Amino acid sequence: MRLSGKKVIALVDDEFEDLELWYPVYRVREEGAEVHLAGLEKGKTYVGKYGVPATAEYSWDELKAADYDGILVPGGWAPDKIRRYSAVLKLVQDFNTAKKPIGQICHAGWVLISAKILEGVTVTSTPGIRDDMENAGAIWKDEPLVQDGHIISARRPPDLPPYGKAFCDALAGE
Repeated sequence: MRLSGKKVIALVDDEFEDLELWYPVYRVREEGAEVHLAGLEKGKTYVGKYGVPATAEYSWDELKAADYDGILVPGGWAPDKIRRYSAVLKLVQDFNTAKKPIGQICHAGWVLISAKILEGVTVTSTPGIRDDMENAGAIWKDEPLVQDGHIISARRPPDLPPYGKAFCDALAGE
């Protein structure tokens, strides 16, 4: 289990894209990493766009990037809510400063935009936020997977297999 001893945060809020949260979470867990779901309220159960629940084990306020090896930001409509909280933006900025893996898929790019970490970074996302990504200074590509250093991005659920592998590889330092 090449990711034994690694710890990852997965951000949650209502209307996350179910597959874009759970597929990477299980992918990382199957390689041995510990994943903690984090939301605005510890203990609250958030519901995905298609009805799959996710209970926050921690609140964003109680987490520090220094205690973790990577962070996963799912898509759906949740990123538009998540990006409004300074605790989340600080977490993402701290992961970026430490060059630890940041996984973002679909609309999750909104969180990275609000954290102001995309200037000059090559990424992908759902085409619906391409303009937002480019206006934030990102170089946008319409590809299933784009990795620029520690930032791993994908467009949508069909891209989950290469995205999950790339995130695990980054956590493993490969």
